[in-house]
Amino acid sequence: MIAQQNSPLHTAPETKNRQNGPRKARPLLDPPIVKRALRDAFIKMNPAVQARNPVMFVVWTGSLVTTLAFLQNLLEATKGWITPFSGQIALWLWFTVLFANFAEAIAEGRGKAQADELRKTRTTTMARRKTKNGLEDIAASLLRKGDVVVCETGDIIPSDGTVTEGIASVDESAITGESAPVIREAGGDRSAVTGGTKVISDRIVVEITANPGETFIDRMIGLVEGAARQKTPNEIALNILIAGLTLVFLFATVTLMPFGVYAVNQAGGGQAPGIVVLTALLVCLIPTTIGGLLSAIGIAGMDRVMQYNVLAMSGKAVEAAGDVDVLLLDKTGTITLGNRQAAEFIPLPGTDVMELADAAQLSSLADETPEGRSIVVLAKEQYGIRGRSLDEKTTEFVPFTAQTRMSGVDMPGMTIRKGAVQAVIDDVKQNGGSVPRALAEIADDISRKGGTPLAVAVNHAPLGIIYLKDVVKGGMKERFDHLRAMGIKTVMITGDNPLTAAAIAQEAGVDDFLAQAKPEDKMALIKKEQAEGRLVAMTGDGTNDAPALAQADVGVAMNTGTQAAKEAGNMVDLDSNPTKLIEIVEIGKQLLITRGALTTFSIANDVSKYFAIIPAMFSTLYVLKGQKHGPLWGLNLMHLHSPYSAVLAAVIFNALIIIALIPVALRGVPYRPQSASKILQRNLAIWGAGGLLMPFPCIWAIDWLLVLMHLAPAH
Repeated sequence: MIAQQNSPLHTAPETKNRQNGPRKARPLLDPPIVKRALRDAFIKMNPAVQARNPVMFVVWTGSLVTTLAFLQNLLEATKGWITPFSGQIALWLWFTVLFANFAEAIAEGRGKAQADELRKTRTTTMARRKTKNGLEDIAASLLRKGDVVVCETGDIIPSDGTVTEGIASVDESAITGESAPVIREAGGDRSAVTGGTKVISDRIVVEITANPGETFIDRMIGLVEGAARQKTPNEIALNILIAGLTLVFLFATVTLMPFGVYAVNQAGGGQAPGIVVLTALLVCLIPTTIGGLLSAIGIAGMDRVMQYNVLAMSGKAVEAAGDVDVLLLDKTGTITLGNRQAAEFIPLPGTDVMELADAAQLSSLADETPEGRSIVVLAKEQYGIRGRSLDEKTTEFVPFTAQTRMSGVDMPGMTIRKGAVQAVIDDVKQNGGSVPRALAEIADDISRKGGTPLAVAVNHAPLGIIYLKDVVKGGMKERFDHLRAMGIKTVMITGDNPLTAAAIAQEAGVDDFLAQAKPEDKMALIKKEQAEGRLVAMTGDGTNDAPALAQADVGVAMNTGTQAAKEAGNMVDLDSNPTKLIEIVEIGKQLLITRGALTTFSIANDVSKYFAIIPAMFSTLYVLKGQKHGPLWGLNLMHLHSPYSAVLAAVIFNALIIIALIPVALRGVPYRPQSASKILQRNLAIWGAGGLLMPFPCIWAIDWLLVLMHLAPAH
């Protein structure tokens, strides 16, 4: 028995070896992705595509207008700097649109690269299908739902299915990126297998559960490639805001031309700003930076979730995670290790603890549950009682059943029973034995501590209690403190009685708990929280979790869970690690903070660009005879060389800053748990102040370069 417990097939690598961190991310500027993004950036120049983004459509239109103005000046052989100036403005406006397209395309390209990797798993795999006459070789693409295939060591599992016979170690790295093998066996919650994964030991029989085109990999490819690019509610609101600002500045800019003409006529000298300068002003006034990066930020958020082996069904799901107020977490496997462990043998008064430990171990030798194995180990480690060989002819092991709620062993002259306290008490009484009051008192004390009591009786006489303890995962209390600092309420869901639930909740540090929870109780709790204006997230893997996963704002289904759970949730965790929900929430918050930071930077950035454009634009008004500039050129606080160089430098900076911020959009702004007011202060102090200060030295430097390269006049 001991040897069997140490078998590799019982080490459960899912829980012991699973990594909590993200898989290694691709470099931001991975050459194949950049090459594809450059091509896609030009494809996105299509006006029908640009029309979806109001800000960039205005820039696209401005690029077209200035290009036509340049061509007109070229045909009319206009003298002076106006022709090269209008040509350069047009060129840099096109670059601005192209850079924004590139930012979106490179974010999309990272997702497409994920899809390409997944496609590689759909090779010309062959399967051995069971027939009436034995086994036949068949292409995996021809398998249908209900077919039964045999997979042995080294075979690629041809399609999604359920293990109906056998147990095997499976390499799922092609799907999850996790190198540690996992156990898949018939029955229970580890029977689901995914097409494209590889059997690395033993033999299993798999019933196919999906037709071609309906497999998990097919759905993943579809989701990764673009089904998810729906705009999120906050993104839509921000789009409306920047579209409104664009409209306001458009009207303001249009009115400047008649104002300029009127001013020149009244002054009797000077020149009103032309269409090229006004277009440049408009592009620098509107929030071009955030307009160009907004889509990339959302796509990159989904990519970061994918790096944690979580497949988001939509951008809305990722963003909703950032706004979550309440987190529902199952106790077993999420907060606790999932397997109760024997912690102590507590004998009744007058009973030797060695006698209790020996009886407990004997009753557990055939118990292959984690609890049963832990009893054998505890008796060995604390009392030196080793597992022994029993005569199979004279020994009968009694398995646990839901009806008896007991297990045990019958040997010559000895009957041992182990199980739920009340079940053992009833068995003792039915066989004429008596039960000391101390047994119930010990059991109640264990329940109050959050443990599970198992009673042990020999020959229908109680000996004492085995204390089974739910072991809270290391670091969970700190993680819940972390969530509390983020303003998120944590609720533990458990089927335990209220006493046990309260003890575990206190030890783990959760804010609240729901004991003896049934599916309808979970639904009621979610609806109650939502009715009070809160966003709720939860994890689940069973069919009974499906209604609650569908009701929750963020529902994360486990990959090893049922199909109903996967379809009900809006995310699938490929690692089947319930604590991953905490990382998902952090990624969602990082997405929101990144968008807020870059919006703050963009608006502050625009303010600084005004100081370059406005003096240059109005310097041509009120120019008296013999003077180079009008009196408004005195507002040129940066001492830029000329109106041409000033306007051109601002437009060039406006384009280049989009490229400079692509890494920020893709990586995200680092997130730390803070209150909303502190996050706002941080945005204003770092991104707001940075947005105000950065343009001044950059525009000044570009202005000097333009003059040195003779691309703009010095006066």
